[in-house]
Amino acid sequence: MTGAPGCRLGIVIGMLSTHLLIISDRAALSWVVTAQRMAFPAGRSKAAQVLEQGDEVFLYTTRGCFRNPTRDIGRVIGRARVAGPVGVLQDPVVFGERTFTEGCRLEVSDLARFRDGLVLRDLVPQLSVFPDPATWSVCMRRASLTLPPGDADLLRTELEPLLVPYGEAAEGYRWEPASA
Repeated sequence: MTGAPGCRLGIVIGMLSTHLLIISDRAALSWVVTAQRMAFPAGRSKAAQVLEQGDEVFLYTTRGCFRNPTRDIGRVIGRARVAGPVGVLQDPVVFGERTFTEGCRLEVSDLARFRDGLVLRDLVPQLSVFPDPATWSVCMRRASLTLPPGDADLLRTELEPLLVPYGEAAEGYRWEPASA
């Protein structure tokens, strides 16, 4: 099964799945970590509905998340569980110029320390969700990516030594926007 060209979808029907939640904005990242919620942009309903309560998720920050893609690297920075169904948000969330109309609760269990985490590009050749390592970043232009079980196992194993309990690292992800 494929999604975007060159991307494999690891959808398993009737079982809990594992997903990579892709976060490309520092204010959104702060909200996801501190509110323990995930939001999806308007028009991404179908993609958001793939998440089910109980699913495991890995939090991934893109290299542009902190607005300096020449310095920053895309990293898997945390692990969580989907703690409630995806639904329409009573009060949509806005980050920059984008409005996020659907979302779900998360239970973030572990985080890497701020600006640390698992460098995903180093594992791309070993991940079956990216059948063409040369074009893997195309698969990351979405809010979430469902991982095949073997890929989830690899990420879990590689990320584990970098994680600390949520309470020890969450404050480092709190982003206070500069006042005008």
